[in-house]
Formats: sequence, structure tokens, C-alpha cells
Amino acid sequence: MRIQFEAEIFRWSAREQDWYFVALPEEFSADVKDVAHPPRGFGAVRVEAVIGSSRWRTSIFPDKQRGAYVLPLKRAVRDAEGVEGAGTVTVELEVLGV
Repeated sequence: MRIQFEAEIFRWSAREQDWYFVALPEEFSADVKDVAHPPRGFGAVRVEAVIGSSRWRTSIFPDKQRGAYVLPLKRAVRDAEGVEGAGTVTVELEVLGV
């Protein structure tokens, strides 16, 4: 399953550290939930993500507050793509192992 979407970056602070994410659109999140069985720990689903020229493998996680899966944005990707802690990005995402 492959999807492409544009999303707003948001910050989550925990343990004196900031983490950056984008949320998948709700309709895509519902599709992921339908095809990703069984999920891994914390409901994680393995994906390959692309932003600009950066490609990496990671996991997306369900976020009950947003009602959607969220994709963590690694510092290396944010730095390589000139992505700040705010704004929007276009993401290509492939769910792996379905």
C-alpha cells in the first residue's frame, strides 16, 4: 500500500526532548489499520517514507488524540530537507509487510 499526502508538522515534547511528527490523513489511517495485521508493539506499523530526496524506513504509530497514525520525522531528514519545526511537507509512504 502506497500513499502520498501533505501534512502539517507538529512537535511533541517529552523527557526534556522535542520530537517532530506529521499525522496521516484520517482516511489513510483507516486504510492502514485495515491492512496492517498484526501491528507491532504500541500498534506500530513498518513503513518506508520519502520526503524530498530523503528515503528511510521507520514505523508509524496510532495517535488516539488525533485519531490517525503519526510519522516521526528524524532530525537527519529534517536537516537534509531543510524542514523546520513548523510548516507542511509532502510525504510518500509505503506500508511494508502487508
